[in-house]
Amino acid sequence: MRYNSAERYTLKRTHNRIMKKFKALQNTLILMLAALFLLSACGALSSAPTNLANTATENSSKVTPTQVASPTATPTHTPTSEVVSVYVDPNLPAAFKDSLQLAAAGFVLAESENATAKLTFGSEAPISTWIYALVAPFPTITDGINATELQAFWQEASPTVYFDRLILGQSSDKAIESLWGKPAGTVEVHADADLLNLAWNTPGTWAIIPFEEIQPRWKVIALDEQSPLHKDFMPESYPLRVPISLVAVDSKPTDAIAESLKPNLAQTNRDADKLATVILTGVTALVRGTAREMEKLGITRPADVIGPELRDADILHISNEVPFAENCGEPAPQNIDKLIFCSKDEYVELLKAVGTDVVELTGDHFEDWGPEAMLHTLELYEELGWLYYGGGRNLEEAKKPVKLEVNSTKIAFLGCNAKETTYSNATEDKPGNLRCDWDYMSAEVENLRDEGYLPIVTFQHNEYYVWEAQSQLREDFHRMEAAGAVIVSGSQAHQPHAIEITDNAVLHYGLGNLFFDQYGLTLDTDDAFIDRHVFYDGKYLGVELLTITFRDFSQPLWMDASARAAMLEKLFSVSKWNMPIE
Repeated sequence: MRYNSAERYTLKRTHNRIMKKFKALQNTLILMLAALFLLSACGALSSAPTNLANTATENSSKVTPTQVASPTATPTHTPTSEVVSVYVDPNLPAAFKDSLQLAAAGFVLAESENATAKLTFGSEAPISTWIYALVAPFPTITDGINATELQAFWQEASPTVYFDRLILGQSSDKAIESLWGKPAGTVEVHADADLLNLAWNTPGTWAIIPFEEIQPRWKVIALDEQSPLHKDFMPESYPLRVPISLVAVDSKPTDAIAESLKPNLAQTNRDADKLATVILTGVTALVRGTAREMEKLGITRPADVIGPELRDADILHISNEVPFAENCGEPAPQNIDKLIFCSKDEYVELLKAVGTDVVELTGDHFEDWGPEAMLHTLELYEELGWLYYGGGRNLEEAKKPVKLEVNSTKIAFLGCNAKETTYSNATEDKPGNLRCDWDYMSAEVENLRDEGYLPIVTFQHNEYYVWEAQSQLREDFHRMEAAGAVIVSGSQAHQPHAIEITDNAVLHYGLGNLFFDQYGLTLDTDDAFIDRHVFYDGKYLGVELLTITFRDFSQPLWMDASARAAMLEKLFSVSKWNMPIE
């Protein structure tokens, strides 16, 4: 906006008047503040009470709490007024020391005798908390022990029924000593890199490691029913919680130093916001006996027992191999001799009840009710906000992986059907599942790794009613591992199959059923696995094997302790551990 000369003159005069009034007001305020300061100073000198209790009683409504300085107290000063030198205990965890940025806080590293403050193990002035885990080789039956047993072994050399020997890395022994003192039991300290092989090669050997060292070949043993892999973990009551303290020297102000240093170090090695869980499940087919029981006892009844655990996952995978159809009718399949299946639309409430996030479409029954039912099923999933992979409206869509990011970890799902039949496969203009093209699958897994994703590959494959992983399964699973998949899981198996853990991945060849009516078909179809995979800040930590058994053709139940132990023993006895393909 432009002003003429008259307007500019008026604006200038107005501005000058405002500035004069502002300066006058400013001077007045200065005088008033000075007077108040003098009055308060005189009052403090003349009326300091000698009996605070009596003064409070006489006029309690006006008493302001005051801090009375000790005659011998040293004056308070901040770390910014002088150079703060910090001694760092060499026994502190490597990951903690790597996170430490003294220069960014304006501090310098110093020897112990020259330090203003010291970083060391202890609870005197905690600045960080480091979580450690009790671990055993993965094929271990025991899931948890009481912390008192572990502590008694450490302090008193008391024997346990679980392990004979306890090993620690050179970076961890002092941390546990800060909790429990010098060990009295059969406790050995070795190079950190040697612990895994030592435990696997020597029966009865367990270890204590920092949380950041957990990897798939370790099984984390819960202490007092607490595991750092679980989302309900409570670090404040966990027995292997080790505080790291900042201890000031010569009465320096610890709090001020700590506040300056905290943004420049890791305050824990286990941030709950960086933990992510993915649950993979076996075969779901809401048909036949399962559907009849749902009709009689309630559509969501199969979720009554296992539902809370499944809903707790950040990502729940369901491999539903049967389409929903508006004309499906009552739960008795047409053309039963050829096993042609469909599910009523209302049965989707069961999948909602367990907290489904991602649906696998690799099943060869997806086309049983024709293209219209397949398209209807996809629309139903989309309306519910569920993602799907391994199938789609056409070949192009069927090829697309599902890409997700949860709690600092990028995860991708990719799947295909490897069975000999081809009738259910998607084409350029027909819906269906994705036929396994191993060159494409390998290239896609590699691309996902290049994009920063941790790929999960699941299959519908040839069905085998044996525990041992057959040679064709092992060959195809290892192709995906070699391409970069961190998890390869079989969705086709109606009974459980073996598991294998390599240097790079977990391969579980078949989980068994989730919601299906093969209860009582054979002994080995009565039980199944649900696999909970755990990630942390972009790293895959490993798998927890949840075990279920079935009743009434429809409802999965958690196994009791003895049944679970027997199932794990069977699994471990038929599994291979990083062995080459035969």
